[in-house]
Amino acid sequence: MQPLRTPDDRFAELAGYPFEPHYAEIDAVPGEDAGTLRVHYLDEGPSDAAPVLLMHGEPSWSYLYRHMIPPLVAAGHRVIAPDLVGFGRSDKPTEQDDYTYARHVEWMRQLLFDRLDLSDITFFGQDWGGLVGLRLVALDPDRYARVAIGNTGLPTGEGRPSEAFMQWQKFSQESPAFPIGQIVNGGCATDLADDVIAAYDAPFPDDSYKAGARIFPTLVPTTADDPASDDNRAAWEVLSGFDKPFLLCFSDQDAVTKGGDAPFLAKVPGTKGQPHTTIEGGGHFLQEDRGPELARVLIDFIAS
Repeated sequence: MQPLRTPDDRFAELAGYPFEPHYAEIDAVPGEDAGTLRVHYLDEGPSDAAPVLLMHGEPSWSYLYRHMIPPLVAAGHRVIAPDLVGFGRSDKPTEQDDYTYARHVEWMRQLLFDRLDLSDITFFGQDWGGLVGLRLVALDPDRYARVAIGNTGLPTGEGRPSEAFMQWQKFSQESPAFPIGQIVNGGCATDLADDVIAAYDAPFPDDSYKAGARIFPTLVPTTADDPASDDNRAAWEVLSGFDKPFLLCFSDQDAVTKGGDAPFLAKVPGTKGQPHTTIEGGGHFLQEDRGPELARVLIDFIAS
């Protein structure tokens, strides 16, 4: 595995992102002599506070949470926001075959459980942040105090995905260009400023850095015999007994995940009696459109 590392100067003076970087080394392929990967994460707020874990998806990075981190910290919380391997300031393996759903879960497990040893976690995940993060909840539910998700899911390949997702998957594999910042902008209900679009492009100096972003949509299980479908079914078995608070905060303008809250309401005991909310005026990237509002939802959820 030959990872690339985005030069630091690409992250200098990004709009609204004053946070200090933190890094940890993880095994690239556990059990094999394949070297290590450097993974980036933000760690803001008091170190002795219970952590709020914020996980991004495709094709964004921890920059997506810049509107949410300050109010969460102001409320007294420690905030951890990692960059998935292949994104942000984390290392970027150059071959699409280097990336699998299982490896993404294992890479984050090493960071969050082995290196940071997080516990009493409040988790929020969106897009692939949910697909990876919910698998981690199922791996070690005792580490979690509560869970919140928005615009995500845990697919097992039963039922056809939304037409919007299938179009996105096709685009990711067939489009000659893959303009990350413009893709994020297209997934928002609001138009992003040029410097914000540039910040989403920052981790990717050229196409050689985009292998992880390119392949990600194809790793979503869309058939029952997908390699990841069994693992997700096993995760659902755990979540079907998860009775800690579980909050749904999907947005109202995301065609990709519309209706994705229904399986959680039906199957996860912890959703019962919770103040589920619809984030109005939010597109797929609701953190970008309604970040402070979503942060307030999480603050109230933790305090309840």
